[in-house]
Amino acid sequence: MPFVLKTYALAATLALLTACGSKPGDTTKKDDPGNKNGPPGAPAAPANPDQISVSPAQEKAAGITLGTFERQNMTTEVQANGSVEVPPENRVSITAIMGGYVQTVLVLPGQHVAAGAVVATLRAPEYLTLQETYLQSKAKVRFLAEDLERQRVLDVEDVGAKRKLQLARADYAAEQATLRATAAQLRLLGLSVARLDATGQIAGSVPLRSTLSGYVRVVNINPGQYVGPQDVLVEVLNRDDLHLELKVFEKDVAQVKPGQKILFKVQNAGRDEELTARVFLVGKAFDSDARTVRVHAHLEPGRQDLLPGQFVAARIQTAGARVRTLPEGALIQAGELSYIFRAVGQDSGRTVFRRVKVKTGPPQHGDMAVTVLDPLPDTTRLVRQGAYFLDAELRKGEGGD
Repeated sequence: MPFVLKTYALAATLALLTACGSKPGDTTKKDDPGNKNGPPGAPAAPANPDQISVSPAQEKAAGITLGTFERQNMTTEVQANGSVEVPPENRVSITAIMGGYVQTVLVLPGQHVAAGAVVATLRAPEYLTLQETYLQSKAKVRFLAEDLERQRVLDVEDVGAKRKLQLARADYAAEQATLRATAAQLRLLGLSVARLDATGQIAGSVPLRSTLSGYVRVVNINPGQYVGPQDVLVEVLNRDDLHLELKVFEKDVAQVKPGQKILFKVQNAGRDEELTARVFLVGKAFDSDARTVRVHAHLEPGRQDLLPGQFVAARIQTAGARVRTLPEGALIQAGELSYIFRAVGQDSGRTVFRRVKVKTGPPQHGDMAVTVLDPLPDTTRLVRQGAYFLDAELRKGEGGD
């Protein structure tokens, strides 16, 4: 606390100047019976141990300023921890529809990819067989379509049997279903059915594409590795909608409402900057293990320097009340209680200050909510700056350091 050290140093300097300012001729021998009240220049010890008097010169040198309480809206807060996250629709896990061997890996963690970009390619005999099945089914559908047309002509001329027409129609419909199913499987694999129709060339590998524009979070594959449908090969995150996911304890969740302001710090960012967010969703179910509720909050617009997964310590501002406040520099912290100084009058040209016990709330923007234990009117003249000098003088009078 540099300010405290400077103030105590100033107090010591003023005390030294006062001592040096006394003249040698002013001293009186201790054994002089006529000197019953001690040195004539020394002030009498105050009757109240919480009072201290200072000269105008000391008051000016210490920068003591007087004022009164201020009334401000001070909020109560709920402490919560959590992390920076993205919504589920902004996170995609790329997997293989059918098992296969990794042929190429085209991305690295942290790399930006566009939607539709190829991140890896796979190869497997099953991919070739599926394309072969599609081409065969397509040829069979063409044949069955021609056969169905012949049966219709024969049926019109009353030459063929009705049964043959019905059988041709059934075969054609069944093969069409097979063709459509095979085409859908090829599209799921990422193969172009239109290209296969146009060229008839069977592709030797299957591309894996990102369905989301964002940054590659993890790459879990390498060439030659066999992967199955259950394996997550690449994960891509879109950071356009970062938000906070906080865990609020059961005893505090009733105070949290949508729209409330949140002040938070990113713990591993190496900085003391306090960021802001606003609550937009309060969970409706408890985590049975930790007895917490998840609270989601939107970050302030324009924050692009945060990363998903970063741990945060947050303070949710839940309520506000108009209370008495003083600057932090007007309060002397002493455990659970604090002290302020009030001006009580003049004594031989010196201003008399009295120490008063108070309780304080958390600081906000350099001010603190103050609760006075003994009644004081709002117009009481209080020390708003220079309280540490008075505290040092008072401690010196008590025999402190």
